[in-house]
Amino acid sequence: MAILIKNGIVVTAEGESKADILVDGESIVAVGEGLEAEGAEVVDAEGKYVLPGGVDQHVHFSFTYKGSKTRGFETSNAAAVGGTTTLIEFVNQVQGKGLVETIEDYRKTDADGIAMVDYTFHSVMTDPRPEVIEEIPKLAEAGYPTMKLFMAYKGQFFHADDDAILQALQKGKETGVTIMVHAENADMIDVATKQLVAEGKVGPYYHAVSRPPVVEAEATRRAIYLAEMADAPIYIVHVTCKEALAEVKAAYQRGQKVFGETCAHYLVLDESDLARPNYEGAKYVCSPALRTEEHRDALWEAVDRKWLNAISSDHCGFDFAEQKHMGYGEGKSFADIPNGAPSLQNRLNILWTYGVEEGKLSRSRLVDLYATSPAKVNGLDKKGQLAPGFDADIVIFDPEYRGIISAETNLEGVDYSPFEGFEQKGRPETVFLRGKKIVDNAEYIGAKGDGQLIKAKPFGSSYQW
Repeated sequence: MAILIKNGIVVTAEGESKADILVDGESIVAVGEGLEAEGAEVVDAEGKYVLPGGVDQHVHFSFTYKGSKTRGFETSNAAAVGGTTTLIEFVNQVQGKGLVETIEDYRKTDADGIAMVDYTFHSVMTDPRPEVIEEIPKLAEAGYPTMKLFMAYKGQFFHADDDAILQALQKGKETGVTIMVHAENADMIDVATKQLVAEGKVGPYYHAVSRPPVVEAEATRRAIYLAEMADAPIYIVHVTCKEALAEVKAAYQRGQKVFGETCAHYLVLDESDLARPNYEGAKYVCSPALRTEEHRDALWEAVDRKWLNAISSDHCGFDFAEQKHMGYGEGKSFADIPNGAPSLQNRLNILWTYGVEEGKLSRSRLVDLYATSPAKVNGLDKKGQLAPGFDADIVIFDPEYRGIISAETNLEGVDYSPFEGFEQKGRPETVFLRGKKIVDNAEYIGAKGDGQLIKAKPFGSSYQW
């Protein structure tokens, strides 16, 4: 049956207007005023905003840190309730396996038939043997044309040296594979961590002291130079500080194809959260570390002025009681705390409440940052837009809702929220995934396995100028 969404204010990256949307099957077939369709189910969106389903290009359902693993796709209904209909998961290459092989093996066991929103994958190269470098173009052929390398985490199997990054950039550009980097100087962090621990400074707050803005700025600059030598685009994930932002902005302004994202928690939390009593600060250990208010202000300006082109969640679902306490006790330190923040469900809620409602983002800019641009960056040509021919991933957003964010109402499968107690203005009331209603009255009504694997196209927007 066709669906006709009437009387809402349709918001796109280009602007907004009162319009109707006609859905037939899994696709949008028309957007305009006064649409009619005999026999269609009519959904009245009067007084509501109609947004494209969000594309979250940075989630970790399979991340393992010192033996501790995050929650998986069985919690992806949290994305749906939060207005996100497409997820892109980072899959660490298994030692001894190929890049594509690792993704295919993982998706068959951990995502297919489980995911409740649509999904695809980034490869994370961890084993840069010559034959693996040569395999990078096959990522484009397989529909996974994005790959990340970690400059941080010295001593971990997923750490990448400069030679691996340079070779990946050179090989990736041959077939339009976008190379992403987690930019922090691993050696700086390693030295600082050892010194702090030796001085007995082991609590969660010292996580931020061990990786100050300079470690991110240096690695960002180095990554940009590596990309310049390769004559390839590069994407800097989770930019958090004004110094790293300055490197991205300067490179972009001199004509280099350098792009980046930030994440919702870097826009509303700060390093003082790491100093919370009763070991509560462990909840806020993520990398790069939380910064101070001046850096938050710089990030808001950057996303508003398009110096950064996406806001992701960097969702990483570790429990506080069980996993975040791995750094507590004799012989332990902040370096043993699993990194990451569970923020899948509240990305849009945070951006609307603290961005749109406070005048830091227009509604159209929010749509671009949370849906349209991430789809373009990652070659998802039917996602992130409300236009004929695009997937009918649609969010009807109620701006009048008022509430408080709490882990008690969270579907992420973990025992805390980094946004606990935050005021929430507005919420996704109804969500469609390819024309199927999966959220109604802000409650998940879909089913396990509703999500489909989406193959992406190479030469995403980072290759375009």
